[in-house]
Amino acid sequence: MGACECPALLPLLYLLLLPLGLPVLGAPPRLICDSRVLERYILEAREAENVTMGCAQGCSFSENITVPDTKVNFYTWKRMDVGQQAVEVWQGLALLSEAILRGQALLANSSQPSETLRLHVDKAISSLRSLTSLLRALGAQEAISLPEEASVAPLQTFTVDTLCKFFRIYSNFLRGKLTLYTGEACRRGDR
Repeated sequence: MGACECPALLPLLYLLLLPLGLPVLGAPPRLICDSRVLERYILEAREAENVTMGCAQGCSFSENITVPDTKVNFYTWKRMDVGQQAVEVWQGLALLSEAILRGQALLANSSQPSETLRLHVDKAISSLRSLTSLLRALGAQEAISLPEEASVAPLQTFTVDTLCKFFRIYSNFLRGKLTLYTGEACRRGDR
């Protein structure tokens, strides 16, 4: 069976490769517009949150980690142009990526974290890289221009001290700002 005989398998192959953080050459630039793709990342984030909820030992960080505020003022969000929304999403993804890498380092230096915790942290790192690649393919970086960037308010942040709180923020960010942004960018056809 040749590659051309089963075009429906191509998106499945992309979904298998994306969690590895590998760039997928020839990936459809609007793959993130397929709601099933984002839903898979949200499901993984929620699963990690649920696993870490009952974690008493090994889930606390020895220092606070800065994460983006995930609250969305829908009135303000709807009035923002796609470029401003892109800036906010990029800043949030960058901060989440920094936070999970810092959390990974702190967990590695603490008492031996369980294999399950390490797996969820590694998955989150990979997923954030994949989401960044998917947004780049959507053209989100090109939507950011200097004049618009200057008009965006500084990203609101706060700190977390446990892995569970991090995964809750991560899940909320994916379900909130990222979903809103990709929905609007895909609807408008901005690339």
